This record gives sequence, C-alpha cells and structure tokens, in this order.
Amino acid sequence: MGQGQENDRESIAEGENPLGMEGIEFIEYATSRPQALGQVLETMGFRPIARHRSREVLLYRQGDINVIVNAHVEGGAVALDEKPQIAAIALRVRDAAAAYKRALDRGAWAVPVHVEVMELNIPAVHGPGASRIYFVDRYREFSIYDVDFTPIPTVDPHPPALTGLHFFGIVQYIGNDRTEDWTDFYGELFGFTALPDEQRFGILPKGRILRSPGPASSAFYLQLIEPEPSVLEVEDNERFQRVGLGTPDVLRSVAELRTRGVSFVESGRVHSEDKGALTLNSMGSVSFELVHDVR
Repeated sequence: MGQGQENDRESIAEGENPLGMEGIEFIEYATSRPQALGQVLETMGFRPIARHRSREVLLYRQGDINVIVNAHVEGGAVALDEKPQIAAIALRVRDAAAAYKRALDRGAWAVPVHVEVMELNIPAVHGPGASRIYFVDRYREFSIYDVDFTPIPTVDPHPPALTGLHFFGIVQYIGNDRTEDWTDFYGELFGFTALPDEQRFGILPKGRILRSPGPASSAFYLQLIEPEPSVLEVEDNERFQRVGLGTPDVLRSVAELRTRGVSFVESGRVHSEDKGALTLNSMGSVSFELVHDVR
C-alpha cells in the first residue's frame, strides 16, 4: 500500500489523487512504556523486527502493516505519557518532496524535522492535536527502515499477517461542529472524498467517513467523530483515536486473537459480529477495530 519515481518526479497533477498517494506506510505511537505497548502489539500479531539506530524507537510489523513505538524523550511529536498516543501517520506517496510542497501550497503547516547524523529527512505537516503526517516515497526495493533502523537478529523481517489482517483506516476524534472543517482539510490537502452517509463499515458507524485517493488496493479510510451533543469544549482533545484493521473474516480473526489473549467488547450495543469487532481498551488508550474487508 513509489512507482513512477523515474518519470515526472517533479510534477504531481491536480485531480483525484493530487499527492500521488498509495496508502499508509506506518502508524506511530508515542509512550513512556514501550515494553508494555509492545506486549499489546504482539498479542495482536505484530512482531518487533528492527531498532532505530540512535533513538529509543522500535519497528513492529505484520504483513504490510508497520507500527512504530516511539519512547524517545526529545523531539517527539507529542509529549510522552504512560497512555500511548497515536503520534503520527506516514502516507506513501510517489514523490515525498513534491507531495510535501503541494500540501504546504494548499495551506498545511510544516513541521520542523530535527535529523541526526545518518538519518533520513522525512517531510511532515501538522495533523490533529500535536500529531504529524509524514510523506514517504521509499517503500519498495529500498525503504526508510534500511537507513534509520537496525534489524533485530534472527527475527523474520516480514512476519505474515494474522488471518489476513491489513490496514483499513483510522478514527479521529474532532471538536464540536468541526466535521466540515476537517472534511475540507483532508479534501483540499490530500484529495480525500466523503462517502455517502448510508455507506458504513464495521460496528461503530458514527461520524463521517472519508476515503483516501489512489488505487483501491491501497485505499484507507478516516472516520471523523464529533463528541456527543452534551459534551462541550473538546477542541483541545482533537486527536487520532484508534486504528482500524481489515480482515476477510472478522469472526475467524476474533477467535484467533482470543487464543492469543486479546479481549473484545461484548455488550448489547457493541459486540463481535460478521461486519466488525472492537478490542477492549489496553493501557488506558489503545484499542483496535476489526472491519470486514476483502482485499
């Protein structure tokens, strides 16, 4: 989830996919308890495969899903806390420099990146809250991890995805009456389009769903959720909230994950079924939503 880097590297056309987006490269969590978060990820089928060369950062992977756990004290996207936070997402694009420039031209706010010796400069713009949105164009024969990370010995660098799990989307909590603002933000800067209100996925259908541009095989979704009407003044709490994982068979995935120690929300309103499931909250902030999706 860049090809075409040899041709037209300096141009990214306006239109349906203005940034040349081809999916998600990684999700980054920030936490002061990286080992505890690592245990949560391993129960979900992820494996630690590499360590950052100069920072307290670990790369976890299963299938095509990369998750970075960042416990580096200085220069992080968000302040470290015991409760993990989704600090960044990285978008795969055909040309990172061109995509970054276009995003800035359309009104995105640049994030100064402090690069150490022998590290890649990965351009980024501000996302919700204190998060970052990175642009990555090295993800095929030569990836960003080949420069910044050292493989963990004896570990398979490409662990298979558990029961066909793959990246499906991310839920973002937004402020009161901010749905149109964020819809415009993702539409103008990245080319996302809003789905019809009747088109829903999974078992938590609230809010507005935006689809990323690009090939269907690498498309993902953003779900924008405002607070309940009785909740006021939550602008400062806008953030990426949880990750959605697609699976061709939700109940099979639930059964397999349960054998690994994962617990799911099972109530009258929210429970595991063919179209989706939700893991119980871990570490006060980490949950995963399973969604039926055949790729």
